[in-house]
Amino acid sequence: MDGENVDDSFIQGSPVLRFPWNGFPPVVIAATQSAVKQHLEYEAAKTGDVPSAKRLAAELTANGIVGTIRDLIAGRPCVLVPVHALENQGYNRIPAAFAEFLSERLGLDVELEIVQANVVNHTGASGWERMSRPPLFDGPVRVGSNYFLVDDFVGQGGTLANLRGYLIHGGGTVIGATTLTGRADSATLGLQAETLRNLRGKHGEAIENWWQTIFGYRFECLTESEARYLLRVEDADTIRMRLTEAGSQEHD
Repeated sequence: MDGENVDDSFIQGSPVLRFPWNGFPPVVIAATQSAVKQHLEYEAAKTGDVPSAKRLAAELTANGIVGTIRDLIAGRPCVLVPVHALENQGYNRIPAAFAEFLSERLGLDVELEIVQANVVNHTGASGWERMSRPPLFDGPVRVGSNYFLVDDFVGQGGTLANLRGYLIHGGGTVIGATTLTGRADSATLGLQAETLRNLRGKHGEAIENWWQTIFGYRFECLTESEARYLLRVEDADTIRMRLTEAGSQEHD
């Protein structure tokens, strides 16, 4: 790979904490994107209005979704962890409101001290921008505790992957995840063995070594959607170029 004209410093710093997926279950998606985005409370909830976020979560989460989550937890002691993130338009209150709704229905505690430690502004971002600006997390992890992740949206799945990695790194166990909405083809977070083989076969070892240097983990820790995104790219040099360009934009 030709690195002479590529600045590799765009992401170096705190490593992203991720782990292989080991049969992680599909994300439970509560409602369609159209139902959420067309809801009268959506914009207010997305930009920080707590009552709107609570009404949005309550009105769009059917009993069957709650039952599916209950089945995944299977009676195990568990703590719900919402993604608590600051964006340009304000704090997104939907994940916490969704977690509080599930807490009432399932009798589970909500962990509010684990927060996103950086501002990534993923709303409306491209896939390259999402990967080049990974969310990092901070806060106390209870060693030996079971966690269930809660977010408003799943696209490439990077936020959930990084939160899962942070919790595992701290000694917790992550048993599942749910989002209020998302792309149906993104529900499978765990990278599939065939996708990993195809990715390595197409782009080679050099780009994976570069990826580990930049992001702190190897390809087996990618989400299925991230890996498919990379598979659509013509060659490894283009991956490196696109990520570097996207990561540099935030400094312009």
